[in-house]
Amino acid sequence: MSIAKTYTPADVEAKWYQRWQEQGFFKAKANPRKQPYTVVIPPPNVTGVLHMGHMLNNTIQDVLVRRARMQGKEACWVPGTDHASIATEAKVVALLKEQGIEKKDLTREQFLEHAFAWKEKYGGIILEQLKQLGASCDWDRTRFTMEPELTEAVLRVFVDLHQKGLVYRGIRMVNWDPLGQTALSDEEVIPKDVMAKMYHLRYEVVGQEGQFLTVATSRPETIMADVAVAVNPNDPRYNHLHGAKVRIPLLGREIPVILDEYVSIDFGTGALKVTPAHDLNDYELGVKHNLPVIDILNNDGSLNEKAVLYVGQDRFAARRNIVKDLEEAGHLVKVEEYASIVQTSERTKAVIEPRLSLQWFLKMEHLAKPALEVVENDTVKLHPAKFKNTYRVWMENVRDWCISRQLWWGQQIPAYYLPDGTYVVALTAEEALIQAREQSGNADLQITDLRQDEDVLDTWFSSWLWPISVFDGFKDPDNADVNYFYPTNDLVTGPDILFFWVARMIMAGLEFRKEVPFRNVYLTGIVRDAQGRKMSKQLGNSPDPLDLIKQFGADGVRTGMLFSAPAGNDLLYDEKLVEQGRNFSNKLWNAFRLTQGWEVDAALPFPNEKAVEWFGAKLNATIAELDEHFEKFRMSDALMTVYKLVWDDFCSEYLEMIKPAYQAPIDPETLRLTTGFLETLLKLLHPFMPFITEEIWHELKERGPKEYVCVAAWPKAQPVAGAAEVLARMEKALAIVGGVRTIRNQKGLGPNKPLTLAAKTDDVQLLQDYDPIIRKLAALTEVSVVTEAPAAAVGFVAGGSEFFVPLEGQIDLGAEKERLGKELEYAQGFRDSVLKKLANEKFVANAKPDLVERERQKLADTEAKITALEQSLAAL
Repeated sequence: MSIAKTYTPADVEAKWYQRWQEQGFFKAKANPRKQPYTVVIPPPNVTGVLHMGHMLNNTIQDVLVRRARMQGKEACWVPGTDHASIATEAKVVALLKEQGIEKKDLTREQFLEHAFAWKEKYGGIILEQLKQLGASCDWDRTRFTMEPELTEAVLRVFVDLHQKGLVYRGIRMVNWDPLGQTALSDEEVIPKDVMAKMYHLRYEVVGQEGQFLTVATSRPETIMADVAVAVNPNDPRYNHLHGAKVRIPLLGREIPVILDEYVSIDFGTGALKVTPAHDLNDYELGVKHNLPVIDILNNDGSLNEKAVLYVGQDRFAARRNIVKDLEEAGHLVKVEEYASIVQTSERTKAVIEPRLSLQWFLKMEHLAKPALEVVENDTVKLHPAKFKNTYRVWMENVRDWCISRQLWWGQQIPAYYLPDGTYVVALTAEEALIQAREQSGNADLQITDLRQDEDVLDTWFSSWLWPISVFDGFKDPDNADVNYFYPTNDLVTGPDILFFWVARMIMAGLEFRKEVPFRNVYLTGIVRDAQGRKMSKQLGNSPDPLDLIKQFGADGVRTGMLFSAPAGNDLLYDEKLVEQGRNFSNKLWNAFRLTQGWEVDAALPFPNEKAVEWFGAKLNATIAELDEHFEKFRMSDALMTVYKLVWDDFCSEYLEMIKPAYQAPIDPETLRLTTGFLETLLKLLHPFMPFITEEIWHELKERGPKEYVCVAAWPKAQPVAGAAEVLARMEKALAIVGGVRTIRNQKGLGPNKPLTLAAKTDDVQLLQDYDPIIRKLAALTEVSVVTEAPAAAVGFVAGGSEFFVPLEGQIDLGAEKERLGKELEYAQGFRDSVLKKLANEKFVANAKPDLVERERQKLADTEAKITALEQSLAAL
């Protein structure tokens, strides 16, 4: 058989992915005879391209899905994209600007035509890129959050929640993004540490000539919106101002001094400017004291006519100008710098404006309570569990969700306004008309008399329905797919959207299907560079995942990402990780080539019983350990377990045990059993390394049309009586080999230089049983049993027995005596320290029994080592 000398990923990856798809292995359908296993992809933004976070997240999903498929489950991985309202609209607006088209010059319908054209051209690129990673999604099930069926689901839910009294419309202080020109939910706002300035301004007291009240503010551009100054009624400094008025600097408008214990006497000047339109706390003060509201900002953050001054100027330009004018007019007392936090838009990075706005809200308290309970009682398990605390804090402090956005890209709110200003909520305009006629008593109303709400729904208002809507569970709540595939099994996502998305999906599942949407949530860490910085295009510290795949192969990148990616902990990315992944692919390929390159002699007996018995036991024990890692979502540990099994146990030990001499043949039974072991290893590796395992699987022998490792049965641990003893005996034999190899390294003796070994042991049977393996792996010409250390030998302890390697004529005996003397002196010092600890009655009485036992074991091991060193020195 002709096998390529080196493994070239580019030659095989596209081939196998195409064949998997042609065979329909990724397709899933409701099958009562099989157990379902469902994963829904966290839908990437339709604007997105593959980045390192996607690589990690989707590799983990693919590992879980491929293993479930091999376990005989009906594995269904639903792909799709999110319309990402703000991000996508911003991209389309920018593209139109490049073409000389302004959004304001278009109708809604015209803009949406451009947006959908952009989506068809650029949207969903990331899904094609996921195929290069090996993602085994059911591509026939690909969904988009703004496709007609999913849009209908969103509207149905809005109507339902409105009918239940959970959706309402009201004026509230919201987070306003002046760049995106839309309201944001609290979760879309990112705090940012900055150095800010506090401006101390003088307000002239009306009727008290020469008297001023000093007020501190970080936003002097909002003084034109002031409607009062508040002081604490118990502050003696301001008793003379009770009932007084002050004048706003530059503007001259008179405003009252109000009294409220909310104002802190000890903070700042103890006088607070009250600007209800531009601060949440001020708004609440205004409501309490029945104060007017003056909103001086336009949607884009510029000042409007109500400001009187600086009209049309951007808020930050107005700040610079008013500070200059206040100083010139003598109203600026001083400016102080201080550490502060500003709230910024997650999408546009613009500084948020608190703003009174008429918006749509969803009451959350009713939905949050059961969604907290199912996580607290582990109906939904978070991995790692430490995130339960974060989840609890969020859910216990939940606020109503502002669900309306001032955009065109998204699901338009199904509320229709009548000519008299009232509104109805309905799934379609036709249904709205029927309701409107009933509500108004006007049978002559026409659809043209109704005006649909201009706003769209928050993009999360569609994605919170994702696990149900992808199976059309709102259109037909009793369809075969949703009944079979819902609830899904595992969700893989980032902790940054634990509340944004995960919590809300749990709420939706419980509200609309009375069932949680998934059982486990695996929370990945963030991929960071060697300096600990989050990888991003802006920082230029993120490699292009597709370039990495070209360079190292998809399998190399997948394993590289998982080598150090424990759940919930950040991954410090280093290219050496994917190099290690590629090297692992090469190691596997070389092991395959080695076994298939041996000639077979049918007349040879079977000489490798001990090696085969040991590796079979090792394989079974590892399968059990691997399954446990998967059950506990220890994905990195799972990979490292199978990695060590392949690299250390199979390649470095087992193949060396059975390998025939150069150009000598091998017996057929050893090759048959070894090929069987290799097939099992390919199955265990397949979820992590799908491409190379499929390639070797088909190279090993001719396969039937449906015989792919992709759908081969996942290996099951089959415990064999006495396996623990087999493993323990081989471990002792390998410890002897390790001792000889260490001496070779220490003494500069080559790995194949013939040596002999003398053993002072009670376990002669071990040496007899494992003699061929010990001699072969340690390159020994002879293993003998002795009662005394031979002359000029250096010793070591393994498995409680002493072993000696005669070195006469091999090394400088004088230098060796000096080295052994120093080692003996160190061992004696260590023994004395352990003896001292064990002589301490307090330690023995108070320490845990296993800790005391460990110290006693240390003493026994050190005593044995000292004896061996003394005998080695005596022998020399």
